[in-house]
Amino acid sequence: MKQNRTGVVYSTNPDFTYQNNEPAEATTLPPQQQQLRVQLDKKQRGGKQVTLVTGFVGTEADLQTLGKLLKTKCGVGGSAKDGEVVVQGDFRDKVLEVLLKEGYKAKKAGG
Repeated sequence: MKQNRTGVVYSTNPDFTYQNNEPAEATTLPPQQQQLRVQLDKKQRGGKQVTLVTGFVGTEADLQTLGKLLKTKCGVGGSAKDGEVVVQGDFRDKVLEVLLKEGYKAKKAGG
């Protein structure tokens, strides 16, 4: 009967019902409404270059699917988490081309 009730110690209200404040799973926007940014990043990566795609709004599963598509098209490794897709290497032009072909609104960002 133990539940994870963070912040509630005791209530004298007989009609009290505990409500979880867990955020609801985000729904994935259609590709036409996504505002993706493609940029080159070297920070915190030991001097290695990676192509970073940010601005994805949606579920973690859809982000993983997009990451897998981009990594497959570029033929390299990478990761997809926290709303970002990381593709190893400088593949800005190729990633941008693939995203536009898939119907996403994407543009280059940074220098």
